[in-house]
Amino acid sequence: MTLINAIRMGGAEILPLVEGGKGVAISNGVTAGHWAASGGAGTFSAVNADSYDKDGEIIPQLYHGRTRRDRHEELVAYGIAGGIAQAERAWDISGGKGRIHANILWEMGGAERVITGILERTKGIVNGITCGAGMPYRLAEIAARFNVHYYPIVSSGRAFSALWKRAYSKAAELLGGVVYEDPWLAGGHNGLSNSEDPNKPESPFPRLVALRKVMREFGLSETPIIMAGGVWALDEWKDYIGNPDIGPIAFQFGTRPLLTKESPIPQSWKDRLLKLKPGDVFLNKFSPTGFYSSAVNNDFMREMRGRSERQVAYSPEAVGEHVVEYGVGARKRSVYLTAPDLARVQGWEAAGFTDALRTPDSTLIFVTPEQAEHIHEDQVACMGCLSQCRFSNWSQEGPDYDNGKKADPRSFCIQKSLQAVAHAAPDDDAALENNLMFAGHNAHRFATDPFYSNGFIPTVKELVERILIGK
Repeated sequence: MTLINAIRMGGAEILPLVEGGKGVAISNGVTAGHWAASGGAGTFSAVNADSYDKDGEIIPQLYHGRTRRDRHEELVAYGIAGGIAQAERAWDISGGKGRIHANILWEMGGAERVITGILERTKGIVNGITCGAGMPYRLAEIAARFNVHYYPIVSSGRAFSALWKRAYSKAAELLGGVVYEDPWLAGGHNGLSNSEDPNKPESPFPRLVALRKVMREFGLSETPIIMAGGVWALDEWKDYIGNPDIGPIAFQFGTRPLLTKESPIPQSWKDRLLKLKPGDVFLNKFSPTGFYSSAVNNDFMREMRGRSERQVAYSPEAVGEHVVEYGVGARKRSVYLTAPDLARVQGWEAAGFTDALRTPDSTLIFVTPEQAEHIHEDQVACMGCLSQCRFSNWSQEGPDYDNGKKADPRSFCIQKSLQAVAHAAPDDDAALENNLMFAGHNAHRFATDPFYSNGFIPTVKELVERILIGK
């Protein structure tokens, strides 16, 4: 029995099931095409998407520019070519069924240029743009230019209200839906605000009701809300389906499509998903975007925690309790620590964490010489994959193209890490341990859901059929 009926969204009648966009190179044209062919909205990631050579092999995204600005231009070109390639694959597989959406991050480097370049070459193929990670005011303007629907990702009614009043009211007819993404349960970057406690999750129900109330004030009673983050089985959302306080609703699945036969993630990653336990997905604030994000708690995450834990405040001159002189760097430039902090530093140095790196917050972190070398190499090799990066201090805005702050070694090169894990060899467990693996907080359910017993991995079609009966 089907638990949920078709809905009108983005100018068409489709199943209210949306594939969540996952970059880099995780939601691609193959997964999106099969999801759309099953009757829903398939979503390919337009964040540094893969493109292909004449033999159909993935083109490695290698950077040859001498400056960060040069490499940023290469990144934008890769992004446009990859997005076009994924859109065309999705369309070919879908056979014109369902809807094909492109997902971008507003804070990614060259976001407007990339999505514009993709849409210029995919008219009649891409039906909608999904966008989050920031406040994408210009999303409606871009959608109107190409006559496609747009789907902003928000985590509160207040955020949507700001977007509507400033920009979206000018292109109301193209607003295909509003994605509410639970900031505590979603994978990847989350929309937690400064007023929300990351350790105190709130129920999505009153937040959805509040969002719908705002939307009704703007005449958007029939515009669907797309529930995202923490969505596993529709049986668990029966009180939301057909609820007059919420109105038309669709559901976005981000985590479950990771484990399908069409999913491009390495087999080693699929195997890892089947073994995750509760608590193995870690909400953290190490991302160079400055946003919270959710990822698998592996050696990479443990190293990031270690960097921040091996941290002391310093003063450039003797003041207060900061009176103990300490030499930083090869030239041993003097800073001043407290006596208790010096004792901690000496313990870290004895354990091999001998290199002190300055942060923008007048603190020092302590890492091994090998870690320090890797951090420096990654900062130098920055290709401007974000609009602003706290790890490398890059900014895509001139004239200086930096964010005005010191580079922060407590973060990491997100482009390098996501590319490495997405394109790891099928048996490369080391790549899974030493890179960022985004995942939603429900990922541990693969291990206990009987659908996946004995290591079963469904096709996208089989997964959609399973979801439709509520399971």
